[in-house]
Amino acid sequence: MREKQRLAEARPLKTLERVLSKAGLGSRTVARGWIGGGRVVVNGKTIRNPDHWVDPQRDRIAVDGKALRSAAKAYVLLYKPKGYLTTRRDPEGRPTVYDLTGDVGTWLSPVGRLDLDTSGLLLMTNDTDFAERIANPVHKAPKTYLLKAATLLSDEQIDRLRRGIELSDGPTRPAEVKRLRDSGKHTFLEMTITEGRNRQVRRMIDAVGSKVLKLVRTAIGPIRIGDLQIGKWRRLTEAEVRALMVAIPAGSRQRSDPRR
Repeated sequence: MREKQRLAEARPLKTLERVLSKAGLGSRTVARGWIGGGRVVVNGKTIRNPDHWVDPQRDRIAVDGKALRSAAKAYVLLYKPKGYLTTRRDPEGRPTVYDLTGDVGTWLSPVGRLDLDTSGLLLMTNDTDFAERIANPVHKAPKTYLLKAATLLSDEQIDRLRRGIELSDGPTRPAEVKRLRDSGKHTFLEMTITEGRNRQVRRMIDAVGSKVLKLVRTAIGPIRIGDLQIGKWRRLTEAEVRALMVAIPAGSRQRSDPRR
């Protein structure tokens, strides 16, 4: 083990499964399946250990007899409908976002999640660095939602959301909240958060004494869903990818964020 660590420090070594995933060919789970199935060869030798150390710059890696090459980077915006899971497969046979993006022509992974009952903007890509930049809460990517509350919300309740809410997993960061309108018994809000906790918007509304009846994500950073039809996808333009990178600086990767 010490020898492997010494080599990793001396050379830019990475595990074989990580190299395959970083090449944009598939997830780490998929890569492990290929390796375990004997489909991956390194320097002429079949490797079945996904944690095998390789030097991507020097070692000759092949999958199914073809030299490893990075896939062309793909960036897709999907208007996810309610009732679709953000996962590859579901044991219960429910529809997933992959049922909607099968014609993209390359492997994609969701950037973050949208829960089953939430619709709206979902980014998908094979660029793992891009995905980490957007999804990691350390980088504070702003995500904007439209929501319908089950009750009329007072100014005091909305101010609490703006200041941040104490949840079971710690206080949230302050949110940008705009009252769009009150209609009958319901308040409609636009809400922007810079975290990605599980069901965070719903939990914040619960914490101020109401419920979310409808939730749609409309934007991530400067990228908006626009007039894209629900259930459809489109590719991001190069300008949109650059705009996201400018709007969401890399920042620190430390795990000391007190609001997580």
